[in-house]
Amino acid sequence: MARRRKRKKHIFPRLLLFICIIAVSAGAVTAAGWSLPRLVRSVGETVNTVAQPQAEFPELTVDVEEVDGSFYYQQLNEKEQQIYREILQAVQAMEEETYIHAGRDDDVAKVYEYLLYDRPELFWCDGSSQMTVYEEYTELYPGYTCTESEKEQRQQQIEQAERECLSGADAGMSEYEKIKYIYEYLVQTIDYDESAPDNQNIYSSLVGKRSVCAGYSRAAQYLLEQMGIECIYVTGTIRGQGSHAWNIVKCNDTYYQMDVTFGDPVFLEAESGESIPHTSINYDYLCCTDEVLFTDHIQNDFVPYPPCDADDLDYYRLNGMYYDNFDPDLLLRDMNQSIYNGEESFVCKFSDENVYSQARDEIIDNLIPRAAKNLADTYGLSRVRYTYVDDGTHRRISVFWDYGESKS
Repeated sequence: MARRRKRKKHIFPRLLLFICIIAVSAGAVTAAGWSLPRLVRSVGETVNTVAQPQAEFPELTVDVEEVDGSFYYQQLNEKEQQIYREILQAVQAMEEETYIHAGRDDDVAKVYEYLLYDRPELFWCDGSSQMTVYEEYTELYPGYTCTESEKEQRQQQIEQAERECLSGADAGMSEYEKIKYIYEYLVQTIDYDESAPDNQNIYSSLVGKRSVCAGYSRAAQYLLEQMGIECIYVTGTIRGQGSHAWNIVKCNDTYYQMDVTFGDPVFLEAESGESIPHTSINYDYLCCTDEVLFTDHIQNDFVPYPPCDADDLDYYRLNGMYYDNFDPDLLLRDMNQSIYNGEESFVCKFSDENVYSQARDEIIDNLIPRAAKNLADTYGLSRVRYTYVDDGTHRRISVFWDYGESKS
């Protein structure tokens, strides 16, 4: 499932990465800063208002059952829901123009945007439109990213990518395991690339394997829905940096925040040119709470999103990496155990700021070098190399061990 990826230039906020090389006990430290991926999105509409001629409306064949469970559809009033279904019917058939029951007082652009948020499978829609608005109806001219023949070819490619992804999922997976599987799969198979073609849709992420946050989030929504998991596409901003997209997922009748883009570790380039392992994943944004996500995300409020306040699926808590108090002997023992097990990394996350503050300096200045000495003794190394990431925002310290050529 994992593959070697190009090094990425975007890095997530408020983390400090250090590359350390010690002659068993001595160390040299360098640091790299963080920048952030941004949502690249272009949606526009041209509206004209003219005298009203006779209109011929197509028979509406998209019934309520086909759309009734969609999150954004449920936020619309009855008339808007009909407009939603009319637009859906038109773009499914790639109509160049269509008549819809929307007059001058209706917000067609909003309804179309809600439709695209609900329907990641509409990869051929570019989100733009032209409209001629009359008193009681509108002529709509949707914009598309490809021709109908190209759409059919791309649809086959997407379905093949979907099969490849889902073939790695076990039939007996729990809902949480399905969500975690898709999170990891997308992190390990997509490169963040603002220059990627079609980077607002699932074709870029599932087939091209290069996209931006919209592509990551729509791919998560699409794949999880194929697995029977409710997944909402969410938009907002990153504090001080710009627009962004992520998801809210439903697991065991409870809602959680999830940002697949932020799950991608992105290589932390230090002055030495070193980076954390390519297969590393940031799990802070897997099934997390509003409180955790809103430390750096601002969620748009044009619709009422489900509250996400349960922390029972915190990855670090579930996997024994969560510490309610600072016990240096316990931490050193666990750190050494990760070395004995030949694990790529050791991670410790703390329950609150007070515990993290107590632990931080002792871990960095004392416990990690002691564990590194143990790594040298265990694997017969003349010098030890390790990388640690200090994430004060999420009260987490991660250490990545370099076993060198002597590692068995």
